Amino acid sequence: MKENLTIGNVTLANPLILAPMAGVTDLPFRLLCKEQGAGLLCTEMISAKAILYKNKNTKALMKILPQERPVSLQLFGSEPEVMGLIAAKIEEHPFDILDINMGCPVPKVVNNGEGSALMKDPQKVRAIVTAVVRAVKKPVTVKIRKGFDSDHENAVEIARIIEDCGAAAVAVHGRTREQYYSGEADWEIIRKVKEAVHIPVIGNGDVDSPKKAAALVEQTGCDGIMIGRAARGNPWIFHRINTYLQTGELEPLPDRQEIATMLLRHARLQVEEKGEYTGIREMRKHIAWYTAGLPHSTRMRGMVNEICTLSDLEKMVRIYFQPQGRMDESLG
Repeated sequence: MKENLTIGNVTLANPLILAPMAGVTDLPFRLLCKEQGAGLLCTEMISAKAILYKNKNTKALMKILPQERPVSLQLFGSEPEVMGLIAAKIEEHPFDILDINMGCPVPKVVNNGEGSALMKDPQKVRAIVTAVVRAVKKPVTVKIRKGFDSDHENAVEIARIIEDCGAAAVAVHGRTREQYYSGEADWEIIRKVKEAVHIPVIGNGDVDSPKKAAALVEQTGCDGIMIGRAARGNPWIFHRINTYLQTGELEPLPDRQEIATMLLRHARLQVEEKGEYTGIREMRKHIAWYTAGLPHSTRMRGMVNEICTLSDLEKMVRIYFQPQGRMDESLG
């Protein structure tokens, strides 16, 4: 794998990409992943129709800071005209790459004919990608899955259409929509897509360690590595993978103090960006991810749901992450 990955006219410092995840890849989390070495950040997916109808929530979703870049903004929708119109409308925003979501498996998205439902309609895929590519000068990429279900594993066909329409790269998740996130990702489909197209192919699915990242590249020949669920509560994964790919050195996992420091930094960024009420409540799921597998994490998660202020969260983290011998007494 090349150390640098170029998508259209955008060259990344490394081929590691933070996957777009609704409710996760907001501005505070993206900043932490950038600091840990992610080569490209992706926003949460944003509805083209929501932008069209001036939904007030889209403004926050589209906020991007200079220190994050390069950033990919992910748009979803099912109407080619609307997708093209909105792509042109938002191009002045400070993102570097415009990504089209054709992989989301969530029922409310799929039932609207959006996300991974689009893989059932190759001609609509062609119409949407063509409309968006024609509407903007920035590189356009598309995120797809293996297929919609086991009877329609058409990622290769869809990727060829995407390339033919002028997209600059395609990301492939090695599961069907039917699988959601269950079972093992099929990396073989990523290899087949890589062999079928000339644009960069980004592999996605089950990369949760430096060795898995290296194995994905070895087995598929992919140009980029997209990391999603494994980054939740674990922004260090980008630094650890980068180090391993460049040097072969396997860095240790973060210790308790490093986790505490990152968790609190994340919380402070959330409060700064969204206010204390929303910021602390949104941190609850992140705290569950940061502390997963640690002693007393179940009790910690229960306590977190009662906390409403940053100062109370800081106090609880100090107690939870103190030396193990005093843990039971403090949390009792």
